[in-house]
Amino acid sequence: MAELRWYGALSGADIADVQALVAAATEVDGTAPLSEHVLLHLRHGGDTGAAHLLVREGAELVGFAHLDVTDPVAGGAGELVVHPEHRRAGLGTRIVQALLDRTAQADVPAARLRLWAHGEHPGAVALAAAYGFRRSRVLWQMRRSLYAPVPRPEYPPDVTVRTFRVGADEERWLAVNNRAFAHHPDQGRWTLADVRAREAEPWFDPAGFFLAEREGELVGFHWTKVHGGAGDHEHEPIGEVYVVGVDPSAQGTGLGTALVLTGLVHLRAAGLAEVMLYVDESNRGAVRVYEKLGFTHWDTDATFRHP
Repeated sequence: MAELRWYGALSGADIADVQALVAAATEVDGTAPLSEHVLLHLRHGGDTGAAHLLVREGAELVGFAHLDVTDPVAGGAGELVVHPEHRRAGLGTRIVQALLDRTAQADVPAARLRLWAHGEHPGAVALAAAYGFRRSRVLWQMRRSLYAPVPRPEYPPDVTVRTFRVGADEERWLAVNNRAFAHHPDQGRWTLADVRAREAEPWFDPAGFFLAEREGELVGFHWTKVHGGAGDHEHEPIGEVYVVGVDPSAQGTGLGTALVLTGLVHLRAAGLAEVMLYVDESNRGAVRVYEKLGFTHWDTDATFRHP
């Protein structure tokens, strides 16, 4: 029988095993089973305060879960994956029960435990339903062809746009980002360490990170990203509207739309054929803006909360 064991920070060998497991699941499912946040921090040994569950049959890693119980308001958040060749054998059930037990040990009410189902994989949805979890948050992936026309960005006359300067702009950007997303469950909690981790990633390119300034003050930004084409991915490269935000003092001026278009122009000039983004389904205002810019719904991630 497979052995389940909890860890804090992971060793390099354990991280490599988890990455191989994620790659195997992604190949079969067509969607990565873990979020970018988890994958990023795994490369650095894991979040401070997070717990990692390794499930092994002998030396083989057949399952993995990440649990973060550091948010006293939202509660625990878990993500898990079972190797495609070891599914339908009860491992998923054992992992979810272990997550519930660990949440209780951390003195976080089980009712606050949330589980992600990336791509709303049918197995993950069925497992959540079996334990009484209910769908609570829906994240859309939207896509747009870059072969279609991209309108010219139009900025207010007192706004200038430049690219990000590594080593100089991190803290200013972080302050605006956290104000712009003050009520967002994920984006508004970034730290300088989160920025540094992404700057260390092979995909990071300051030439695709645009900052809008008004009288020398940062008022908006659009950070683009390119997936694939090299490294871990074998699919054709695709651009992403990674993070776009506007300081509350400049919202309602059309700055966000102009910044999105600036990023699309950049990605198209880089030779990319398509661009994607993530947006909360409930944020109907943002969804409508993206639909007007030619984006359509492509895929769905969802969180399920224990009742």
